[in-house]
Amino acid sequence: MDQTHNMPGKRTELQMARSMCWHCQSEVHGEYFCVQCVKVQPVSKELDYFTCLGLPRLLNIDLGALEAKFYELSRAFHPDFFQNKSESEQAISLGNSALLNTAYRTLKDPIRRAEYLIQLEAGSAKDIRTSPPADLFEEILALQEDLEEFRSASPGQNPVHMEELRTRLKVDRETLERRQLEMEHRLAELFTAWDKLQSRKQPDDQARRERDAMLKEMREILSNRTYLRNIVNDMVATTG
Repeated sequence: MDQTHNMPGKRTELQMARSMCWHCQSEVHGEYFCVQCVKVQPVSKELDYFTCLGLPRLLNIDLGALEAKFYELSRAFHPDFFQNKSESEQAISLGNSALLNTAYRTLKDPIRRAEYLIQLEAGSAKDIRTSPPADLFEEILALQEDLEEFRSASPGQNPVHMEELRTRLKVDRETLERRQLEMEHRLAELFTAWDKLQSRKQPDDQARRERDAMLKEMREILSNRTYLRNIVNDMVATTG
């Protein structure tokens, strides 16, 4: 299939891995395909996912625009169109498609989108880890003891006691699920506040302090949310 049939007429430029075409050495300025030899060009691995998919670096994004841009680029880079091309072109199409798919999956999910934005803005991917909320620390320790007792109970265990334990765990699970919802509500508020802050054309010192505080709070909430989600999933798997 002739690749030129799949080249969109108007495209948003992307950052290419090279400033010259890898095949004919012509200059490239963000074109998906070389204008001289029509060879597919490798997209830069340094390109952030928002830019890759033509979106501003915000937390509330236009999902319709995200999907439209994804399908536009998917048609351009899909490996099926390069089956009869050279090994170099096939490798480039695979690499571009892999980057595109990862970018789309990341930005489509609001939690992954927030984690990725924090990584971009604060370089703190390693800090988004699972940690227990400080105000629930003692309750979670007690819950884990109950969960371990339930998990290790023998078939002949006192049924009355086991039912009491199951009921207690059910109440604890509902408490954690409510807390998760509270966290998600607060994240939604922070998403809106972050996007509003980005609208300031020339951020001042106050705006930078607000930005850093938001990133810190979002990172903490995401970490705590993941921790609670893992516990709830463990409870569901153990108690049914």
